[in-house]
Amino acid sequence: VCVQRQQDECRRYLDQFKVLDHPLKQSTITVLESRGTRSGKVPAAANGISLSSSNSAAMSTAALSLDPLSIAFDGSDPLSQFAKHQATSLGKDPLSRMAAEMESALPLVIKSSPVSLRGSLGKSKEPTNLLELDLIEPWAARRGAILNKYTTSEKLSIVTSFLTGGETIKPQTTMSEKVKYRLEQLDDFDDGSVRQMLDLSQQEYVVKIEQLNHELVQAWNQDQRVKALKIAIQCSKLLSDTSVIQFYPSKFVLITDILDIFGRLVYDRLRTKADYMHPGTREMTSLPENFTPDMVPESAKETCQNWFYKIASIRELLPRLYVEIAILRCYSFLAKDEFGLALRRLTKMIRGIGDPLVAIYARCYLCRVGMSLTLDRTYISENLDDILMVYHTIFNGGIRSEIARHRITLNGYASLYLPALDWILQGVAILTTDNQLDDILQRCKDKKNPALLLQSMMQSFRSDFIASRATHFVQILSTISVEGISRGQLFRLLGSILSHTPPPTEQRLSVLSNAMKTISSLGNVEEFMQCAEMWAQYTSQHFGLKEVDTFLGCVLQQMGPNRIYEQYYHELQVIVDKIVSNAQDVHGILALDNFLPLLDLFQKESIKLEVCKNILTSYRNATACDNAIINDPVVTNALMYISRVLNDSVSALTGEDERRQISGLICHFIRKVDFGRDFEQQLAFYVEARSVLSNLDSALSTLIHSVNRLATSTRRIVKGQHTQKTAAFVKACAAYCFITIPSIIDVRTRMELYLQSGQVALLNICLQHADSCFEAAINLIPEVPRMVENDGKVQSTEGFIKTFVVNLLSTLVIVPDNPTQGVLYLLRLLLEVVPKYPFESTSDILSSIYLHVLDFLSVAAQEVYPYHIVNVISNDELYGSDPKFITEVNELCCTVCDKLLQHLKLLLESNALRAQSQLALDLLLKIITGADLSVDKMFTLTVNLWNLAVKNRNVIESKQLVRNKTNFL
Repeated sequence: VCVQRQQDECRRYLDQFKVLDHPLKQSTITVLESRGTRSGKVPAAANGISLSSSNSAAMSTAALSLDPLSIAFDGSDPLSQFAKHQATSLGKDPLSRMAAEMESALPLVIKSSPVSLRGSLGKSKEPTNLLELDLIEPWAARRGAILNKYTTSEKLSIVTSFLTGGETIKPQTTMSEKVKYRLEQLDDFDDGSVRQMLDLSQQEYVVKIEQLNHELVQAWNQDQRVKALKIAIQCSKLLSDTSVIQFYPSKFVLITDILDIFGRLVYDRLRTKADYMHPGTREMTSLPENFTPDMVPESAKETCQNWFYKIASIRELLPRLYVEIAILRCYSFLAKDEFGLALRRLTKMIRGIGDPLVAIYARCYLCRVGMSLTLDRTYISENLDDILMVYHTIFNGGIRSEIARHRITLNGYASLYLPALDWILQGVAILTTDNQLDDILQRCKDKKNPALLLQSMMQSFRSDFIASRATHFVQILSTISVEGISRGQLFRLLGSILSHTPPPTEQRLSVLSNAMKTISSLGNVEEFMQCAEMWAQYTSQHFGLKEVDTFLGCVLQQMGPNRIYEQYYHELQVIVDKIVSNAQDVHGILALDNFLPLLDLFQKESIKLEVCKNILTSYRNATACDNAIINDPVVTNALMYISRVLNDSVSALTGEDERRQISGLICHFIRKVDFGRDFEQQLAFYVEARSVLSNLDSALSTLIHSVNRLATSTRRIVKGQHTQKTAAFVKACAAYCFITIPSIIDVRTRMELYLQSGQVALLNICLQHADSCFEAAINLIPEVPRMVENDGKVQSTEGFIKTFVVNLLSTLVIVPDNPTQGVLYLLRLLLEVVPKYPFESTSDILSSIYLHVLDFLSVAAQEVYPYHIVNVISNDELYGSDPKFITEVNELCCTVCDKLLQHLKLLLESNALRAQSQLALDLLLKIITGADLSVDKMFTLTVNLWNLAVKNRNVIESKQLVRNKTNFL
């Protein structure tokens, strides 16, 4: 029997008082310290008031925290104290402290390691060569790109005397004069030792080169200096072989790596032999990093000169050049200003090389080594002058017949020059004024077939120099002869530069129009698409919708005939991605006349799916941080079309991550659509979206939430007083939700959406729809699986069932009974359905649900319910505490109590004493709170429950028993 009570009497209020500070803020006190006490920084007091004394100059203030740890460590945490202690020692950490101790113990020469002084000991060092200026891309960054680009499938050969295998070549050594023999011993080898290895694949060739590298280092470590020199000479001779010409740049990289190692070995060997006596001491020390030639002993100088004499005795020009360049750094032991003279001398010697390809790579190696030695740039300009002097020979008849023999095109042959030419031009551009660069540009432009020079110039010169003269470059590239390099390749490179460094504002439009005019007239669709791929970013970054639409129209015009677009899906995808990701107005891009027709060119499903996904991703990134909405029908239809493509791609084989990603993109689009006060058009959009997005639970859930929010907004606008029109509209919203929810696969999601939709329908006085939603949600409880997988972990759904039922009961308090269904029909249905869920035998969830049902019934028996919905007549007004209704409530209470008592009996049989005592206490508390104890049977039941609870008091906390005893009394 439920007892009547006043709701306000059951509420417990805590004492209220005003506070000035946050209760969780740490309290501090301010202490005045005199001389001899601990001093520290002065933090602000907790209440904002600080104590100070203007009369005592010797007094200092310090705020000490009440926290014991803070007091122990001067107001700071332990880690800060440890860091402070470490900072006062030699280093900030043990390793730094050890390093500092070693630095102090080592002599000055050892501290200056031969590798590099940049950044050592924390001191800045004046640059001594061009590479230290960090104005040029390091060769190491270019090395991998060259090896990957210049490959071959042809067979290679190698001539050497230091690797086994191959065909023996007998050298011609008929001279017996001792002097000539010594001069020629570096070129000739032991009889029967020279071998030629034929039919090597590229991979095998690289392996052989690595073996030579290993042989060189091993010979040096075994004090076989002459053998190491011979290996370096043989490697240099390989660079004269152009039989597989397309592999030459990669061969140059591999061989010069060996020569670099050889040069470093020679230099380090000379430095170890150049120990000198430091002034003021009698001990021999190593040379410092910035040594001068006068510090080098004569013996070391003689050894150094001996190396150069040996190299000068090499008969062939190419190995003599390369090996001397490799040890060029050793001139620092002989004379102070020898680098500049040697570099200019070697520059003139390279003029003796007849093959222009071999010559330009020799100049590249000379400039690469020279830039690491000196700040002088005179020799680089001289090398460029020599290159321009013989540039015409690249296109003469002899070269053309040679490349025809190698079966490569003139464009392919010209591209072999780019790595070397790029490095030299980049060296020329260092610390060069714009006027000087203009002179170089004019000289290159005046050459016949200057396309190769212009391409290398655009790759090597500063991007701001190119951008500031963008109009001039477009004019040049549109009119020059492009033999050897395609015009499309030049415009593609220019577009890449301007995308990152835009030209001046007044030039941008003319640059775009003139460039696209030339690109469109190339007559080669492949070249056009390669250029458009680069110019798409420039167009979308710096121009409005009109120019972007015109650009897309040009692309469509080129792709239209004969379904040629099927060959350029990748380029089209890149263009679309760049246009959307760089656009300033994403909505405007989607509404362009040529955007969707361009999207229709993607006929392959996998490509189209990827493109649509990228578009929605770019749209989400562009609109994630703003309040921009979509209300343009054209934009809405475009995004709906893209969403349809993604939705149709989802199948049973789609992975969970892919499904989640697609759902997130589509849901973001749905939430962005907002037609303002035009709710009917908004609902029409949701109806269309439901028909399109039927494969994604998340999208359908978002649509249902959006429709519920639409119905709630309608109620807020009419302030709860629906008109005939608004009432019909919210009923349509409720019907939309009720029809859409069954399409969702996940049972728990359906239950939650039914409950939410029923609550919204109840809020809008759609009682029939609300009853239908609540009834459907209750009937789904038996369908919930007992175990589900969440993020790879299997979890029980019992907790979800309890949470759902409690939420449902709080709503059913104010749901009026349907006259055709009987008293508390929905609660009776709930009590009938809940036991059908497969609870575990040891679970207390079902009994906990029954206890919450008792709370519900206790509230249902009250004359006035604790909360209501405006214009909804709940059961307290509907029945008016009619005795028949109260009797029905009490009968349901008896039924629920019987189920709880049966569960208590089962717990006793299973010897679950702790669970039994706990349930007895919980039921006792519910009876004390809501039942009429004046009834004898209720009082007897209460006493029995108390005795059952205290019977096993050793398994229950004593405080809980005392608290319940107080409530009972």
